[in-house]
Amino acid sequence: MTAPSDGAGLFTADRTDLAAAGIRHHYDIGTEFYRLWLDSSLTYSCALRETTGDTLEIAQHNKLRFRLDAVRAERAGAVLDIGCGWGSILRELAETHRVERSVGLTLSPAQAEFVRAARYPGVEVRTENWLHYIPDTRFDGIISIGAFEHFAQQSDSSAEKIRVYREFLDRCRGWLTGHGTLSLQTIVYGNMSRQQANSFMQREIFPDSELPTLAEIVAAAEGIFEVRSITGGRLDYAWTCEQWARRLRAHRAEATALVGEDAVRRYQRYLKLSAMGFRMGKIGLFRLVLQPCTSRYFDREDRAA
Repeated sequence: MTAPSDGAGLFTADRTDLAAAGIRHHYDIGTEFYRLWLDSSLTYSCALRETTGDTLEIAQHNKLRFRLDAVRAERAGAVLDIGCGWGSILRELAETHRVERSVGLTLSPAQAEFVRAARYPGVEVRTENWLHYIPDTRFDGIISIGAFEHFAQQSDSSAEKIRVYREFLDRCRGWLTGHGTLSLQTIVYGNMSRQQANSFMQREIFPDSELPTLAEIVAAAEGIFEVRSITGGRLDYAWTCEQWARRLRAHRAEATALVGEDAVRRYQRYLKLSAMGFRMGKIGLFRLVLQPCTSRYFDREDRAA
C-alpha cells in the first residue's frame, strides 16, 4: 500500500490532537454509564425503524444489517470500520458474517479496550486516527458510522471542510479493492447554519467537531466516489434520541452515582435538544452508499506512478 498524501498541510498535529481530545471528552465518561441508556449492543448512533413496533434493540440491529448489506459483508474477506465505537459492527462481521479480517479504528482508549476484551475472531482494533492509518491490505468494504462529524473543526470554512472530507474519501478509495464499497452514515446541518447551532452542544458535548452539509459531502466525493444511494433518517434519529433520553431518565439514580448530577443533567439536555433539532429539520441524518469511480485518473497508485 502506498502512503497517503499529507492533505496539503491541512492535517497538523494540533488538528488531530483536538479530534482525539474531543472524542475522549465525550466517550470516555465511562462505558457503564452508556450501558444504562443505550441498547444491549452499545450502538451509539441513529437506529433504523422498519415498523412502528420496533424496539430500540431491533432498530439498531436493522441499522447494522443495512450497513453490512451495503458492503456485501457476507462475501467480504476484509472490512474496515472507521469510528468503531464499542464494536457492534465488528461483532457482526466476526460472529454473523465470519469475515476473515476486520479492523476497527477509534480515538477512545476505553472503547478500544472494550473491543479487545471481547476477543472477536479476526478482529483488530486500533486507537488511531484515520489520518495516520496505513493499512497493509485492501478492504472489500469500509463502514463509517457517526465519525464523519468529527473530521472538520468549527473554525473551518466550507472550502476547508470539503478538502478534509475529500482527503478522507481519497484515502478510503485507495484502501478499497476494485469492487469495494464505502458505507457512510453522518449527521448533517439541515435548515440551519453553523452560526445558528446551539453553543451548549458545541462547547459541552462535542467540542472541536463540526457537522458537514450534504452538499459538502457530495462535492468532496466528486470524481472519487459515485454516490450509489442516499437515504434520509432524521426522524429515525429523533426517535432514537427520545428512546435514549427515556432510558436515561429511568436510570437517573444509577447514572448519577456513576458520573455525577451535572453530567447526567448535561446528557439529558443534549438528548432533548438533539431530538428537537432532528424533528425540526435543523439537523439531519443521511445514510450514503458510495462506489469508487472507475476512472484511472483518480486512482491513487496511478497518480503516484
